[in-house]
Amino acid sequence: MTRLNPTCRFACMLLLAIAVTATPAAAQSPAIDPSLAARYFREAEQLSAADGGHLWGIVLYGPMLFADRGTRELAANTADDAGALEARAGVYVGTVPSDQNLANTAIEWAGQRWTMVLWPPPANRYDRQRLMMHELFHRVQPALGLAGSDRGNAHLETKEGRVWIRLEWRALEEALLRGGVERKQAVADAVAFRAKRHALFPEAGAEESALEQNEGLAEYTGLTLSGLPANVLADRAAVGLADREGSERLARSFAYGSGPAYGVLLDEAGVEWRERAVRGADLGALLAEAYGVPPAASEVEQRAGAYDGERLIAAETRRAERIAAELARLKEVFLGGPTLRLVPEGSFRYAFDPNGATPLAGVGTVYQTSRVSADWGVLTVESGGVLLELAEPGITGVVVPAPADAVDPPLEGEGWRLELAEGWRVVPAETPGSWVVVKEE
Repeated sequence: MTRLNPTCRFACMLLLAIAVTATPAAAQSPAIDPSLAARYFREAEQLSAADGGHLWGIVLYGPMLFADRGTRELAANTADDAGALEARAGVYVGTVPSDQNLANTAIEWAGQRWTMVLWPPPANRYDRQRLMMHELFHRVQPALGLAGSDRGNAHLETKEGRVWIRLEWRALEEALLRGGVERKQAVADAVAFRAKRHALFPEAGAEESALEQNEGLAEYTGLTLSGLPANVLADRAAVGLADREGSERLARSFAYGSGPAYGVLLDEAGVEWRERAVRGADLGALLAEAYGVPPAASEVEQRAGAYDGERLIAAETRRAERIAAELARLKEVFLGGPTLRLVPEGSFRYAFDPNGATPLAGVGTVYQTSRVSADWGVLTVESGGVLLELAEPGITGVVVPAPADAVDPPLEGEGWRLELAEGWRVVPAETPGSWVVVKEE
């Protein structure tokens, strides 16, 4: 028997303890608990079955997966058509390929259209179920004839645009919390404030409606089918408006508040409205019709006083002064250069935080963080922003600030990095100091 000498004993025992702790089994623990994922899949399936296709004329539940952002591991509720997934513990497991962005969204992958929900979903049951039903709606959107939209809604970053949407929301809150004559008056105020905003900004009606059809109807679906009792939906929609109303950025996130509010009020009016909304009818016009109020009213400025309009205007005046400097900075960075520009190519996909969106009127939208993938590779932006240039029919360019002193083609900059695919390269642009990504000939 070999003895450890006194000077070696402690060190050897420590090494043994470390070896035991770092076992392969511990290192291979899955990021997603299969049994918990299976339980959440059952929740979504049961909620969809309870609806029975009533809300939109189509069953929402279908191919669905949870994805872990850190490891890209996934757990799915069904096998895929390409054989990429392996059955394990009641679910199907695998890895999300790098060309797919991780987000709460719908994706086309492995021969199917999937609902993707990031892991872990909210621990609160109703928050989780609301999120899952929201994303299940996005999976069936094409079947309903609804395409996703990226209209800029730059008017909602202006003082006047924000004043009138916040007044609209305050009136909607009152309508959701009241009944009878009080509800009807609040509805009349809400649609009048909406009409005022649309009169000030001729493009506002079409741009807002596009996002309300996309995210607004999805969030309404999430709330309505979340499993909450029907008698609390109006209160929850009102709370959602109040929580979102003072947000620093509304242009790309407003529909998450307005969609549920309009949807619940229309449902409580007992009218058939969803098919018309899918076909493009304005939610304000539908609400005015449902409650028998004019879509616009005289003395709309005077009605603002009932919703603390004076203080609201003062707050938005201060914000406008503050945001003007930020817009000037963003224009200098993204329009004054130097920059690196990429164009959508092939399987172009992008994910972003809608709460960190700043539209540049006539140009596009700057997102604080984003992940963009295309044939040229993957662009990851963790800070500093990326400009997605926008024109009909969609995204026309992707722009990040380039290092001012770059001599060699830059593959990273402040807050971003580019993983360039084989067959592509970064070359100087026509503007001195700027760069573009091109395919090798």
